[in-house]
Amino acid sequence: MSDYHHGVRVIEISEGTRPIRTIETAVIGFVATGPDADPVRFPLNRPVLITDVMGALGAAGSSGTLPYVLDAIKDHGSPLTIVVRVEEGEDMAETTSNVIGGVVDGRKTGLQALTAAKAMFGVQPRILGAPGLDSLPVATELAAIAQLTRSFAYVSAWECETMEAAALYRDNFGHREIMVIWPDFVNWDTVANADRTDWATARALGLRAQIDQDVGWHKTLSNVPVNGVTGISKDVFWDLQSPSTDAGYLNAADVTTLINNKGYRFWGSRTCSADPLFAFESSTRTAQVLAETMAEAHFWAVDKPMHPTLARDIVEGVNAKIRELVLNQYLIGGGAWFDPAKNSKEQLKDGKLTISYDYTPVPPLENLMFEQRITDDYLIDFAAQMAA
Repeated sequence: MSDYHHGVRVIEISEGTRPIRTIETAVIGFVATGPDADPVRFPLNRPVLITDVMGALGAAGSSGTLPYVLDAIKDHGSPLTIVVRVEEGEDMAETTSNVIGGVVDGRKTGLQALTAAKAMFGVQPRILGAPGLDSLPVATELAAIAQLTRSFAYVSAWECETMEAAALYRDNFGHREIMVIWPDFVNWDTVANADRTDWATARALGLRAQIDQDVGWHKTLSNVPVNGVTGISKDVFWDLQSPSTDAGYLNAADVTTLINNKGYRFWGSRTCSADPLFAFESSTRTAQVLAETMAEAHFWAVDKPMHPTLARDIVEGVNAKIRELVLNQYLIGGGAWFDPAKNSKEQLKDGKLTISYDYTPVPPLENLMFEQRITDDYLIDFAAQMAA
């Protein structure tokens, strides 16, 4: 800019805190098969954005997993949903490879195609699954994609006939981004006119999105009525006051199970995390939401002149957002600050700025205890009470 000017110039200064919008979390992403689905509405191996789940059912056909997963989601609302339809193989092994996917002619297929959704539609799936197809290789890949995209995946204890097998199956994972569920639900199949196994993971996708919209991402999947189901595929003994039950055994092994008490419900809030800090589903999702929210909200700051006022504006903006989340009970507490020890003159000169913040997620009330004591103290004024 030239220093010389004969007249008046206005230099606009854009300083101050920017509002921070929480990322959208109630976005489902799943992979399914659908041999008779409309190939135009659901092209093979391409992400499809659904805004009307009920309407999409009309093009999903009646075979494969696609219509049943959409039906499960539909029972809990109509969240934004990304679907990738894959081809059924000659056997389960080939189908598994199709579900996992890869890159063909520069285009991602199967589960990998879920990572292309943001570039195509501007939304990132945060609730992942492959109901009816989530064998161990698929579940392992789901966990990897969930890590990559800061999402959360729900997988079944694949082909486990007993609760002991389900508990052992959980040991295949050490990921905070994944929850293992056993057994499945039962519901009525209007095509076969009979009861059928209804994948619990499909219901988990729909219910998770509903909870995110109605309550928030800080509430776990556990102990919320599940819509559209009529039974549980295996007998699961549960008692609210005793840990020595089938449900207690499974929960202790970090497996979420199903119960029937005032409606059918998921029971369990644990992930497969090897780190106790992220043992709860809510802790993991809180970490993911904060990381994505803070990063996405500060795109505007990248490449701005790094003046102390810029750093101050960022800190104040983050603190304002944390105060909002605390006020709305999404967090217990938190705060942001500039740490001089992490911002040496050499780092600042190199264009590197580190803003620190901490937070405390809201844990679920998993173990409520009452202390009951018998006493004769209330008999002391017995006579006085009679005269009252």
